[in-house]
Amino acid sequence: MTKYPSSSPSAQVDLAIAVGEASGDWIGALAIEHLIQNQPLQMEGIAGPKLRELGVNPLHGSEELSVRGYVEVIRHLPRLLKMRKNLIEHWSTVRRPKVFVGVDAPDFTLNLELALRESGVPTVHLVCPSIWAWRMERIHKIKAACSHVLCIFPFEPEILAKEGISATYIGHPMAALVPEIIDQNAHRAKLNLQNEGQLLAVLPGSRGAEVKHIGPAFLHAAVELLKHKPNLRFVTPMPPASELLALFKAMIPLELLDRWTLVEGKSHECMAAADAVMLASGTATLEAMMYRKPMVIAYKMPWLSYQMMKGKGYMPYVGLPNILLNEFAVPELLQDEATPQALAKAALFQLDNDANRQRLENLFAEQHQRLLKPSGEIAGSVIQQVING
Repeated sequence: MTKYPSSSPSAQVDLAIAVGEASGDWIGALAIEHLIQNQPLQMEGIAGPKLRELGVNPLHGSEELSVRGYVEVIRHLPRLLKMRKNLIEHWSTVRRPKVFVGVDAPDFTLNLELALRESGVPTVHLVCPSIWAWRMERIHKIKAACSHVLCIFPFEPEILAKEGISATYIGHPMAALVPEIIDQNAHRAKLNLQNEGQLLAVLPGSRGAEVKHIGPAFLHAAVELLKHKPNLRFVTPMPPASELLALFKAMIPLELLDRWTLVEGKSHECMAAADAVMLASGTATLEAMMYRKPMVIAYKMPWLSYQMMKGKGYMPYVGLPNILLNEFAVPELLQDEATPQALAKAALFQLDNDANRQRLENLFAEQHQRLLKPSGEIAGSVIQQVING
């Protein structure tokens, strides 16, 4: 068994934690920040920079869990399995924590939680796995692994309650980052975009596979749109310091280059500056909703992957705005339905129908308020209750 260094070998561990990507480090830090306001805690685990700043002793860096894609996961699987085995032995026998908190990364954290809970360690999972999107069967593992689940969407506790899983809705932490009033012209100025005319934000995803599958359909849709709107302009944010920007730029037809702006990062600013958004299904749809933007949601993936995922969803929608509203408020065009013609037609409606725009703005503003909670405070309070028993 690996012997982990300790910042305080003689002290009991009050809290163990494991986070994956930067978003998990941020959300976990919101909870821990409130938890330690009233008492100092001995904490250790898989931590990013924000959790380290709050005093979490890093047994591993969060970047060690940031593995995406089936090929990458398979390549790193022996290392990840060994890491999890060592952590289970460490926290089960050497330094048993009063509570373990797993933040997102369910493929890694749920099995860790399951083993620790079976050894008698209470477990809290922060950010409910999206079983409503696919893999509903995972709810049985959640029930076995988690003493309590902290949910960022309001419909999730009800789903979990049907299986007897204790859960609390904490709101979505991102909601606090989006202002209630969006100054479109100010954001265009920040991005050096002209104020005049309509602007469509196009977000083909943040991963190479996504961009390769949906990018061509989005670009051909843009060509179709220009037949109806010769003055329409486009903006696309891409992850900074990534190869995706060059990949997508190489895909843009020559006739579109003079009206297409590519931006490193700043996806929120691009959404805020736009009149409507055409985007791949994912978290970005929630962000577009918070920015009150009419949108067209689309997704394409390899045929076999789609056949495997189809029918595994709990709800009839894939877009988070539609899931939250429990209706097809914005169009979803998936797989063969995501043709350039269909995308262009849907985008034209979102750009030009004023009644639709006003309705969506009102609905999205209501949902923004629904998601706006003191997430860190609620999460910290629940974790403290679990510690207290």
